[in-house]
Amino acid sequence: MHLGPHLLPNRLFVAPMAGVTDRPFRQLCRRLGAGYAVSEMVTSRKELWGSLKTSRRADHTGEPGPIAVQIAGTDAAMMAEAAAYNIDRGAQIIDINMGCPAKKVCNKWAGSALMRNEALALEIVDAVVAVCAPRGVPVTLKMRTGWSADERNALHLARLFESAGIAMLTIHGRTREQGYKGLAEYDTIAAVKTALTIPVVANGDIDSPEKARDVLAYTGADALMIGRAAQGRPWIFREVAHFLATGEHLPAPSVAEARDVLTEHLHDHYGLYGELSGVRSARKHIGWAVRGLPGGEAFRQHMNTLECCDQQLQALRDWFDELGQTFERLPPAAAAANDDEAQADEACAA
Repeated sequence: MHLGPHLLPNRLFVAPMAGVTDRPFRQLCRRLGAGYAVSEMVTSRKELWGSLKTSRRADHTGEPGPIAVQIAGTDAAMMAEAAAYNIDRGAQIIDINMGCPAKKVCNKWAGSALMRNEALALEIVDAVVAVCAPRGVPVTLKMRTGWSADERNALHLARLFESAGIAMLTIHGRTREQGYKGLAEYDTIAAVKTALTIPVVANGDIDSPEKARDVLAYTGADALMIGRAAQGRPWIFREVAHFLATGEHLPAPSVAEARDVLTEHLHDHYGLYGELSGVRSARKHIGWAVRGLPGGEAFRQHMNTLECCDQQLQALRDWFDELGQTFERLPPAAAAANDDEAQADEACAA
């Protein structure tokens, strides 16, 4: 599919997740089959652009195009300035955040809270498109189905956004009130797809090849966006792509391949964050990778005691080598209780 001047290799996208989809993670998912990835959200507050956090999020060194950056804020002029700032630093696509459900974000009337103020939402879109269009940069937008079950206005907003020049629209099949609870619904996404001519992307609860097939068929969406299901399982993109093309399942990655993929990811991660921050922020990625695997919880707890990159890498290699003595390929992860909602909410607000 095309997005402005860009030809995307497939219709499987990595969802923007603050605290998760940094440059190393985006590149990892792209190597393993994702056709497109959107950055963590970058604030529109100019006084924070010089912060270490924002500078890392705006770092696209070595990243393959098209480079898409998500921006967040509540002031139209500031959002337009943020778009220009990121274009100057390599962004080829600008994505507007109207989907984040985190209280920290919504309490400032950003993210999905903008869906409650349709006039402001449209003002922001107009301002960002006005800056991006002369530079040939498409503007996309991610939102939810509405604020609550009684305020589901995605279809109405979608029509306004298309008329204002949005080039592609992603919809998470939950309201802001739901957060990440309950099940995503796809009727709203299907209705938006029927009403619009621009590409529509379905997001929410897409965690298997079969679910991907079913959501595409039900909604008629042009593409799928996968978020939490890729945490610790970045090969889900090639699994879905293979299944959609052939109707057959790829075998699970070998234990040795999983070890090598995660080791390479950690090297990239440390390169961006350095020793101290890198070791600590890598713990969540390692925890997701071993979650539900035999001995994974005990290993995760041990990993959280390590404070050195070399120790962390060696421990990861040793653990996977030991797992490989029992299993040639990754065994199915057992269903395990976890705080996905809290993790995602915290990541969104980071």
